[in-house]
Amino acid sequence: MNFIFLGPPGAGKGSLAVKVAEDYKIPHISTGDIFRAAIKNQTELGKKVKGIIDAGGLVSDDITCALVKERLEQDDVKNGFILDGFPRTIPQAEAFTGICKDVTVVNFVIKDEIVIKRLSTRRVCRKCGENYNVLTMPPKKEGICDKCGGELYQRDDDKQEAILHRMDVYREQTEPLIDFYRKRGELSDIDGATQTDELLRDFKKKFPNK
Repeated sequence: MNFIFLGPPGAGKGSLAVKVAEDYKIPHISTGDIFRAAIKNQTELGKKVKGIIDAGGLVSDDITCALVKERLEQDDVKNGFILDGFPRTIPQAEAFTGICKDVTVVNFVIKDEIVIKRLSTRRVCRKCGENYNVLTMPPKKEGICDKCGGELYQRDDDKQEAILHRMDVYREQTEPLIDFYRKRGELSDIDGATQTDELLRDFKKKFPNK
């Protein structure tokens, strides 16, 4: 099964993608992971991406789509995949229709106030990158990672001003994809306000593993 996860930052896409990838035995693919792998492996596209990023530029839609196509040609996607963070724009979505014909788009529906509350209370371990939430998933000892004992901190992009900016960018660039995929009959809504375990149960009911 091939999935695209759509939704604003803080909607729970990444957390659910990890669980679904594990249960359905399909890879969870983000554009960031694709860029990093291409750069590390020094592919031709990877060299182009490195040059653009090093120069402080934005990777173009055509290069991004070419990298996604290259990634989806690998053996581990034969049973399906989850794309998280791609496509981000209508041109990317239009290009992707030529790469993959059979896809289910899962749209995470969530209110702005819940997103702001979730992200502003998120904390990350400086050492191992583990995520916590001071309200819903706090560490056993305040400010200390349960896994490695590292210091927990609040990322700059999880501060309220940055969150509001990220949401504005999402509305402007990515939200139009909801209409694009709904018109194509490929979009299903899911309640992003629920916690990950409940969200996973809902997901499995809607999209049983074949």
